[in-house]
Amino acid sequence: MEITKKYVNQIAYKIIGCAIEVHKELGPGLLESLYEECLVYELMDKGLKVTSQQQIIPLYKGIECKSRLRFDIMVEDLVLVENKSTNGFSPIDQAQLLSYMNILKKPKGLLINYNVMNITTDGLIPLVNKYFQKLSE
Repeated sequence: MEITKKYVNQIAYKIIGCAIEVHKELGPGLLESLYEECLVYELMDKGLKVTSQQQIIPLYKGIECKSRLRFDIMVEDLVLVENKSTNGFSPIDQAQLLSYMNILKKPKGLLINYNVMNITTDGLIPLVNKYFQKLSE
């Protein structure tokens, strides 16, 4: 199967639907780890391939760094999800997700904040990068 922008966006749409379901069930103001656990459950229940809390090994000028990073959730090995439960996004949240996406060469990322009344209007920032732009429609 060819990976296209449409396919990646369909996965993102499913992730957002699952995040809304988690938020609807739990409400705002809880621990980020709880939202992550429940989101992983919802995604897997939908038949999606999910990995969570995996290490990222950064390279610097071709050298493997000893320091390790860790992402929250990867769906279908294409869409990276960073979960937050905070009073709002900061510019560094977006920068971090973009950096993770670029290191891992993933085309799309979703920054999701559960500490809001409505995820779709106040708690969601979708991000794409050069790897997304290279995909066919």
